This record gives sequence, structure tokens and C-alpha cells, in this order.
Amino acid sequence: MIALLFATLRTATPLLLAGLGGMFSERGGVVNLALEGILLTGAFTAATVSYYTGSATAGVLAAILAGALIAGLHALMSLKFRVDQVVSGVAINMLAMGLTEFLMWIFFDSGSNSPRVDGFSSPEALSGILTEVPILTICALLAVPIAAWVLFRTRFGLRLRSVGEHPEAADSLGIRVHLVQLQGVLLSGVLAGAGGAFLSLNAHYFVKNMSAGRGYIALAALIFGKWHPGGVLAATLLFGFTESLQGHLHISWLPVRFVQMLPYVLTMVALVGVIGRSKGPLALGRLFVKD
Repeated sequence: MIALLFATLRTATPLLLAGLGGMFSERGGVVNLALEGILLTGAFTAATVSYYTGSATAGVLAAILAGALIAGLHALMSLKFRVDQVVSGVAINMLAMGLTEFLMWIFFDSGSNSPRVDGFSSPEALSGILTEVPILTICALLAVPIAAWVLFRTRFGLRLRSVGEHPEAADSLGIRVHLVQLQGVLLSGVLAGAGGAFLSLNAHYFVKNMSAGRGYIALAALIFGKWHPGGVLAATLLFGFTESLQGHLHISWLPVRFVQMLPYVLTMVALVGVIGRSKGPLALGRLFVKD
């Protein structure tokens, strides 16, 4: 059970970071389906930079920057050029899949996986069972109360929620709606980029299409958690638990393929059971155009 708990925390880490990132974007009224592409780009960037510099810290910072750039592209297409937010997100995800595979041939002369890269170890100050928890997992857990404080106790959080609920009213009070939305989308890229870095640095290598739908699962967790940091944490732990069962039910009578599809089945069940009752920001997905 202890091993399953640690596996759940590790598996939930990228989902939690991406889910918190999506929360900031969607609380501002911008649907961010590009989380999948941001996770994938962050994973590739972290592995590449870590391999060539020998520094996992440099890899994480580069992944955060890459995530912010991809999120900025999504914001540019959605807010500036008025592309449908769902279409923009899907297009970015397809771009990330092709671009990372292309760059793998350039940097690693392989289209399947990268060489082994250095990852993070747990802080030496921690002892006992806590040494089994990666440092990025600890950071992800700490990000939950920080995100709640930012969202509900700061001027930025108040403005972000206001433009996500009623952008016209926010604009009448002098709030620059698109600027606040841009900040929320960029923050989502920073957090999801860090989540992507965890994927590759925790595994010590990058694999083609490594995100494997986790960005979409993070969006499902966001809806399941009702766009609240605590709810996102609970939902990602639930999804992380079902995915971790893959490595702990190998002696069960259940077929292996059935166990592997559990996270995705749970995603659909959660959406079917919750999406009708879970109400997101009123202006979510609606482009604000100032007269």
C-alpha cells in the first residue's frame, strides 16, 4: 500500500500541475485544450536540455519557458486572431506531436526515445519514507495552497475570476480583459511545462508522444474538481491512483489491457457523471470583443 501511495503521488504530479495550469486559464475564460501539447513539449525540452547540459534544473527551467511559449501561441491565436479556442488547442497538440518527433531526429538521431538523462533526487534533508517523493511532486503539492491563495486572496485572482465570469462588467471597471486572460494562459503554460518536465526527468528519458493523453485527463480532472485547486488535487489523485494500479495489479485476474485503460475509462465516467452538474466560469470559451 505504501508503494501504491508513492506511485499515485508520482503519477498524479504531471496531472496536478497541468490541471492547476488549466484552472488559471479557464478561470479567465480561455479553454486550454493545448495542455496536452504543452506537457509533451515540456517533457521533450526538459530531456533535451538536461541531456546536453547535465543539469536537471536547467531542464525544468527550459521546460517552463517552452510551456509559456506554447501557451503564448495559444493565447495569440485565440485572443488576437480570434481563432476558436478548441480548434487552436487541438492544432497546437498536433503541432507538438509532429515537432517533437522531428526534433528528436535532429538532437538524438532517433524517432522513438532519447538517451538516458539525469533527473531530480529527493532533498537530502528529508529522511525515511519521504525520500521516495520526488522534489517536483513536493512542489506540485505545495502549488495547491499557493494557487488557492493567488486565485482567492490576490488582486490578480479577483480580476482573473471577474473576466472569466463577466468580461463586459470587468471592462467597464477599467480591467484590461485580454491582458488578464493572457496572464492566466501564460501561467497555465508555466505549470503544465513543469508537469511535462516531471514526465521525462522522472522516467530519465523522453519517449515519442510521452504525454499519452495526460493533458486531456488533466482537463477532465479540472472539470471534476469544479475549477477549484482542492478539487483538482482530489481528482488528479483519483486518476493517478487508477493509473498506478497498472503496476500493482499484475498478479490479478484482471486482463492487463483492461487495467491499462482504467484511467481513460474513469475519465469518461467522470465527465459523464459530473459535467452536467459542474458549472464552469460563465464566459468560458467566449471571446470578448470590445466595442
